[in-house]
Amino acid sequence: MNALVTPQQVRSAEKILSFGTWTITFGAVLYSMLTVTPLMSAHSPEGWGWTAPILPLVVDAAVVIVVRMDGLLARLGGDGGRWPVVLRWMTGVATVLLNVGESALKRDAVGVAVHAVAPLLLIVTAETSLAYRRSIARAVAAREAHERAERDERRRRAEQAQERARADQKEVAETAARLAREADERRREREREQREHDLKVLRETNEAQERREAAERAERARKEADERTDRERRERLASDREREREQREQQRLAAVKARRDELLSGPAAAEKLPEDLAVEIVRAALGAPGTTQRRVVELTGWSTGWVAARFRESGAGRDLAVADSAPLAA
Repeated sequence: MNALVTPQQVRSAEKILSFGTWTITFGAVLYSMLTVTPLMSAHSPEGWGWTAPILPLVVDAAVVIVVRMDGLLARLGGDGGRWPVVLRWMTGVATVLLNVGESALKRDAVGVAVHAVAPLLLIVTAETSLAYRRSIARAVAAREAHERAERDERRRRAEQAQERARADQKEVAETAARLAREADERRREREREQREHDLKVLRETNEAQERREAAERAERARKEADERTDRERRERLASDREREREQREQQRLAAVKARRDELLSGPAAAEKLPEDLAVEIVRAALGAPGTTQRRVVELTGWSTGWVAARFRESGAGRDLAVADSAPLAA
């Protein structure tokens, strides 16, 4: 049965049982109050008739408490002991007696039977509901125990499978490690042989390289000696040419200076000199700081404007409007 009944079906059955129990309970309570109240009113002292509903209400409240607590304890799988049983039966008997009391006093057997139906139904329903709830609780507990056992069995099998898998993995890992060690040993042996071969080749190569380098060093030394000899020869030639050039330059400068001194130290021209000679005097004046424009005019016989124009053409960069006594820059 546990394998067929689902938790949803159990909850549905509990809902139906709770709904039916409380429907019967409230119906019986209402019927009891309507039946017992006139009896209590008739047997209450004058002026106290308003207390008639209190007793049936108290008894019915006890019935509700018993039904409610029995249902809760049954759902939790607990047992309240003797006193809930005493309360349940005391309230049930009291309800029966109160409901059939008026008919019994009138010796109305039919009335007794009719008024006993509701309280008896309430008592039987409470007991039946309690039995049903306990049965359901036991069934649910058994189902949960069965499910726990199945979970434990599945967990045990899973652990066994994991153990077997770990053992297989360990064996595979050991085999792989052994093969890896063997492969590593073979690799190291090949690497050792290769290193020895490479060292041998390297030694031979180094020896050949040293021989080549020795030959190259000798060749470079010979070439460097030749180049040094050739460089020294070229340097001597260059030094000789430089001395000759300096001598020629000194001679040229001496000739230029002598020519300039000759041009600038002559007497004042009585008339305009030839233009090419006058231009030469202007250029000589550019190379002789301190020579004034008036002196150039005296030496060439040309006008001040012409002399100023020649200075500009020669790149003197002077403002020839300055005083005639201003010295000419080089």
